[in-house]
Amino acid sequence: MKKVSFKLMMILLMGVFVMASCSDDENDDDDVMVEESNTIVDVAAGNPDFSILVEALQSTGLDDALANEGASFTVFAPTNDAFASLLNELGVSSLEDIPSETLTSVLLYHVLSGEATASQVESGYYSTLSDGPQEGYTLSMYINMEDVMINNRAGIIDTDILADNGVIHVIDQVILPMSITGHAVANEGFSSLAAAVTKANLADALDSDEVTYTVFAPVNSAFEALLTNLGVTLDDLTADDLTPILLYHVVDGFVPAADVASGYVPTLSSAQGRQASLQVTVGDGVALNSSSNVVVTDVVATNGIIHAIDEVVTPPSVVDIALDNSDFSTLVDALVRADLVDALSGEGPFTVFAPTNAAFDDLFSALEVTGVDDIDVATLTNVLLSHVVSGNVASTDLSNGSVPTLYSEKSIEINVDNGVVIDGQINVVLADVQGTNGIVHVIDQVIVP
Repeated sequence: MKKVSFKLMMILLMGVFVMASCSDDENDDDDVMVEESNTIVDVAAGNPDFSILVEALQSTGLDDALANEGASFTVFAPTNDAFASLLNELGVSSLEDIPSETLTSVLLYHVLSGEATASQVESGYYSTLSDGPQEGYTLSMYINMEDVMINNRAGIIDTDILADNGVIHVIDQVILPMSITGHAVANEGFSSLAAAVTKANLADALDSDEVTYTVFAPVNSAFEALLTNLGVTLDDLTADDLTPILLYHVVDGFVPAADVASGYVPTLSSAQGRQASLQVTVGDGVALNSSSNVVVTDVVATNGIIHAIDEVVTPPSVVDIALDNSDFSTLVDALVRADLVDALSGEGPFTVFAPTNAAFDDLFSALEVTGVDDIDVATLTNVLLSHVVSGNVASTDLSNGSVPTLYSEKSIEINVDNGVVIDGQINVVLADVQGTNGIVHVIDQVIVP
């Protein structure tokens, strides 16, 4: 009996051991660890002070995008107090009162592509994920790390909250996409420009989203140099003084750096009933009127794009147009030798048919001389005045016929049947470069009386 009981006990124990082993195997399967997600959205959802942000992300469907573990983001995350302040500023009671499209744009304006910890963030402009006014370009934000501010609006109050797909920096205000005027106001480096725009009553025009502009924005040092050269202060200049200068820095449409090309472009500054021309030269960098350099490009605003420049450019006279273009250096030498610079810098208006350096070289070869110094002043004066017509005559206003020049013994024969041709053989190769006191048409030969 004892032997039977002992065998039975052994069998039972073995059964228990086998069952326990099987159970352990099953438990091992159940205990396989599933790695927890810790995306930016997870981190925000785990912090009660980001509950409104999470609600906003969910309502716009951006939560899935920011939970993408295959991407990397830097998020400037507004606190609940920041959102409460925004709602109060907008005069609305909840996020539901903000159109979804607008809220999406605002939220994406807080997101940069790629992970940038606090030590990697420097003062400057950053492209957000919020769409700009032209496809392929996103809105810019300005971060000032000296003041630890974004757009001179939101303070960065905590940094480097790491997630699996990026990093979060906490801010105390919701940042809003900015217009051209908004960018000028937000960056202390443009404070002189902002003051001038305000004094000229142009702030509203450059704030409007109904039009799109490209602005070449002078930095403060550029304005300081201009005022010093003029011997005045900003207070000494009236709105009428400032308006043509400021509008000379504005071009219609959205022109990013990649699309900038050498040539003349019409600005919004009025001259002789037309738009004053701005010369753009693309080489190692971009220069305006041969003296002002583009130092920062592609600051994208809601209504256009800004390129910062290091010198204020002013609307040119016909003489300035020649001075600013190296291809007219021989013409300038001739004007100086003939003492015509002051005359053609006068009130005008003048229409100038301007020969290129190559045109003068051909003339010198034909005359078997080396340059303007080999031509007597009286002859040179008559030649130059043969290139000038009274009035501001655009190419579209030219017609077939004889036109008197400022040299009383020379009229030029104009033919517009196939382009603009002078005296049967001289071609206008570039037309309608508009100055303050007249207009310039570039020609490929020198007009000889």
